[in-house]
Amino acid sequence: MADNKEQEQAQEEEKEAGGNKKLIVFIVIALLLIGISIGVTIFLMMGGDEESTETEQPTEPVKQPAVYQSLDPPFVIDFNVSGRQRFLQVNLTVMGRDAEALEGLKKHMPLIRNNLVLLIGGFEYQSLQTEEGKEKLRESITKSIQEVLEKEIGKPGIEQVLFTNFVMQ
Repeated sequence: MADNKEQEQAQEEEKEAGGNKKLIVFIVIALLLIGISIGVTIFLMMGGDEESTETEQPTEPVKQPAVYQSLDPPFVIDFNVSGRQRFLQVNLTVMGRDAEALEGLKKHMPLIRNNLVLLIGGFEYQSLQTEEGKEKLRESITKSIQEVLEKEIGKPGIEQVLFTNFVMQ
């Protein structure tokens, strides 16, 4: 009987030791899982910050839509060609992307129109009959308007001038 008691005590001690080992393994596994979940969370949060900083910085500036402003009424310029009176009627439209500059264009329209009448009248009538002459006139008009706007509002304001009607008689 003494042997049976000793065997029972040994079995109980083994059960207690086995139970303690199971508890230690369970705790270690739980700590590992918690550590892994914290690590993954931190990694994902840091990765999210990098993506958001990349999307916040635009790769190139956004181009504003073109806005057109007609210079009404049409310009009518007279030319004296070999003793005969000739006329040019031209409708102009300016293209820009800055609303403030187009407001400046409207505000300074009398000065701009005066400069353009003098500029167009200074061209040779025959040169305006060629494609090159018309292109040179268009570039000169664009430059003249940009100079006025640069002086008055501090920026050129328009990109180009377009002929919407060009009649020579």
